[in-house]
Amino acid sequence: MNARTMSLRGRSKGRQAANSSAMDAAARWGFMARGTIYLLIGLLALQIAFADVGGGGGGEQADRGGALAEIGEQPMGSVLLWALGVGLVGMSLWRLSEALFGASGPDGRKASKRLLSAGRFVFYGFVAYSVLTFAAGDKSGSSGDQQSRDITATAMEQPGGRWIVGIAGAAIIGAGLWIAVRALRRDYHKHLKLGQMSRKVRQFVDVTGVGGGVARGVLFGGIGVFVLQAAIEYEPDKAKGFDATLRSFADAPAGRWLLALVALGLVLFGVFSFAMARWRKV
Repeated sequence: MNARTMSLRGRSKGRQAANSSAMDAAARWGFMARGTIYLLIGLLALQIAFADVGGGGGGEQADRGGALAEIGEQPMGSVLLWALGVGLVGMSLWRLSEALFGASGPDGRKASKRLLSAGRFVFYGFVAYSVLTFAAGDKSGSSGDQQSRDITATAMEQPGGRWIVGIAGAAIIGAGLWIAVRALRRDYHKHLKLGQMSRKVRQFVDVTGVGGGVARGVLFGGIGVFVLQAAIEYEPDKAKGFDATLRSFADAPAGRWLLALVALGLVLFGVFSFAMARWRKV
């Protein structure tokens, strides 16, 4: 058997694994895990919005760490945390399979699509690692705000670090805009099993998909603005994570209501993720 034949067989087996029922289950479990985290972040942000008329209240962190802490306090919280972590590992592996063998759909094997899946593999791999380490008892990296400051400070210490951080901030702003525009255009329709959904279900999914996607885009855009500001002012502490960015919305005109609106959108995105777990083409 020559090397070419072995390579083709290896790819064939890889595609079979990527299209298996196990990978399907892993992806759907991952969407459930993502939805749970965003739902809790949104609810925590709503608590912050209405905890204090002055806009500063709320001792909870409206970020992944705060959501995980909330889960950990529930009955069987440790089991739930491990289940979330495993689900996000499944999401990461599914994105890896898309990067290696292509995603579902006519353009799923395009280089741009596979590169995007590779980026998502890295992102969800990092999130899965942070959730699993939290479940194992390591709470040191639970603050997204501190992580953002630390990463920014480390980047700035590198040659051309200020430019690196500035480009990263601009890229995050661009990603936020891209997320919001895709949601408004309902690009997620091409990934859904629309034929299996009733008219009311499709309407409900559109409410959660559009509202949730726009809110998520606004949040990422805000994070990018603060990272860009950190580069311009050469102050790593200007960088913010989910929690501090959400709280900053309270400083805008009618800020408490703006924060509440974004928080509600994050709740909707959590619900949308649950819908993706049910009707997403994998």
